[in-house]
Amino acid sequence: MAGLLNIGLTGLNAAQAQLLTTGHNITNAGVEGYHRQTVIQSSNTPQFTGVGFFGQGTQVASVTRSYSQYLENQVLTSSARLSEFTAYNDQISQINNLLADSTSGLSPVLEDFFAGVQEMASNPTSVAARQALISSAEAMVSRFQTMDARLSEIREGTEGEIVSTVSQINMYASAIAEMNQRIAQAQVAGPSVAANDLLDQREQLVAELNKLVKVSTVTETDGSMSVFVGSGQGLVVGGTVNQLAAVQDANDPQRHAIAIISESGVASVLPESLVSGGTLGGLLAFRSESLDVAQNTLGLIAVGIAEAFNAQHNLGVDLDGVLGGDFFSIPDPALKPAISSATATIEDFSQLTSSDYLLEWDGAAYTMKAVGGSAIPLTQQLDGSYSGGGINIDIPTPPPADFPTTGLLIQPTRYAANSIDVAISDPRKIAAGDPVSVAPGVYTGVVTDRIQDVKTMSIGGIDANADGSADFSPITLSFAGNTFTASSGTIERYDAATGTWVAGGSYDPASDSTGVRFRITNGVAPNDYSFEFKAVGAWEDGESMSFSPTAAGVADNRNAVALGALQTSKQMLAGSSGTATATFQSVYAQMVTQVGNKTREVQVNQTAQESLLTQATDARDALSGVNLDEEAANLVRYQMAYQSAAKVMNVAQTLFNEVLSIGR
Repeated sequence: MAGLLNIGLTGLNAAQAQLLTTGHNITNAGVEGYHRQTVIQSSNTPQFTGVGFFGQGTQVASVTRSYSQYLENQVLTSSARLSEFTAYNDQISQINNLLADSTSGLSPVLEDFFAGVQEMASNPTSVAARQALISSAEAMVSRFQTMDARLSEIREGTEGEIVSTVSQINMYASAIAEMNQRIAQAQVAGPSVAANDLLDQREQLVAELNKLVKVSTVTETDGSMSVFVGSGQGLVVGGTVNQLAAVQDANDPQRHAIAIISESGVASVLPESLVSGGTLGGLLAFRSESLDVAQNTLGLIAVGIAEAFNAQHNLGVDLDGVLGGDFFSIPDPALKPAISSATATIEDFSQLTSSDYLLEWDGAAYTMKAVGGSAIPLTQQLDGSYSGGGINIDIPTPPPADFPTTGLLIQPTRYAANSIDVAISDPRKIAAGDPVSVAPGVYTGVVTDRIQDVKTMSIGGIDANADGSADFSPITLSFAGNTFTASSGTIERYDAATGTWVAGGSYDPASDSTGVRFRITNGVAPNDYSFEFKAVGAWEDGESMSFSPTAAGVADNRNAVALGALQTSKQMLAGSSGTATATFQSVYAQMVTQVGNKTREVQVNQTAQESLLTQATDARDALSGVNLDEEAANLVRYQMAYQSAAKVMNVAQTLFNEVLSIGR
């Protein structure tokens, strides 16, 4: 009877274990990261007798959890990508909203500014029109500064999010390391005796960490889990934590880089390309792909407008006959870190892009490349400075002692939108006129029947006595024998077929009367000046014209017209061809389009990842999740098994009592 009683007892114990596990599943059905547990039963070793083997009941072999590493990895991958796109979308949407607002964008103030230029060109002597131009310029400058301030706020917020995210990563890493120790203690009998609930808790910690930064894991033989980031940098190894840190970027003190701190305290900066996935990966990608480009492009437009407008304004004269100065002030390119004996200036704004530059010393020569881009050729000038990428860098060769080993970061346009300003406050100082005027020499007709479109191209020596005014000696243009000659300087004719200037003043009234452009250059470079004009009409031998400095106070709008033409002329993004391909407005439109397209791309990817995560989670939960209907059925099933095992014990007791009653 003892054998039957023992068999019933093993069944009773097994059914009780099943009931306990089923109840545990039901009560944890809503716990995030919980995996359904199952009792594994096996038969006890049978007893051999002369007629064969008789069973000895059952035993509980183990309690396992429904777990698939493949399905878990699918969930982790989708979760990391979703967190990355979510973080990216949260940030870039702020820039998109800023640029999408037609009232707060740059386009309205650009149009108003050039409308003011056109208004002044219509009435160049009107002080009111000139003051209106200054006011519209100040409004445009204010809009640049406001937009840049908003982008700087987004940058500060992004840097703060990076620091906060790194702190959360370290918190989860420490919790995982602590959980590793608890699991190792709980599984002292070996990994075959799994601490299921602790394993679930660790898996959930890894899942939360993975939302912050993409990680990979390896389960060691002792049951601990090693967690890696980047290209295999160990974040958690057993019970040891190598924490991440948001450290100051070696080149840009206002920027955080991600470093991993070893147990000995040594910090190793991780390349941004290695830190992918999760919230941190999304923030870093947004900063480099969208925020830097947007702020640099806004600065690029500011530099382009200031440099182009200043260059043309310098070629004019104001109401007092004084040569024009700079209309806008703009900062020089920023050097980070700032070092001694090194400066940078804008040399050719049409060669600038939205990229920052990195100047490096290879031990023998300087090299420069666009950050995240290709190499930029450098040319050493006679004064020892270097030119390339639209800037000039004045730096000793070899570099000074404080030249950073990681290279010198050059930001040609980053702070331009913040620092652009209007340099003129007196409306009379606006150079609307041209310093060179034409008057009849030997000619009694209308001047424009012979000479049109006189415009100054350079003013190196036009101010002979350095008093700020154009005071060159008059130049007489004479015509004889189908040829123009100048009383001083050299004359060249523009060849429209080849696009070049050809020495000489040949002009055939019979075939050229519709107009031919000529250029007169006087002086020796760099102290030379030049001006162009278009010769038209049926010139006759002996006729002449006189070019002289423009008198003060005349209603001359030629330079104002040239300033207004900058609105629609291609001034920017010349590239390697050397030919400008974009206007100020088109560069801004391209910026708005890029941000809008990137925002849409991120949102589409976010929606796709949400779907993929749902699919991956459903596949995992189909295996690992708790089905309450199934567990309810199991309760009934194991309750009946418990009752049946109890019945077996009851039968054994009855038989035992029968045996005892026989002996009475």
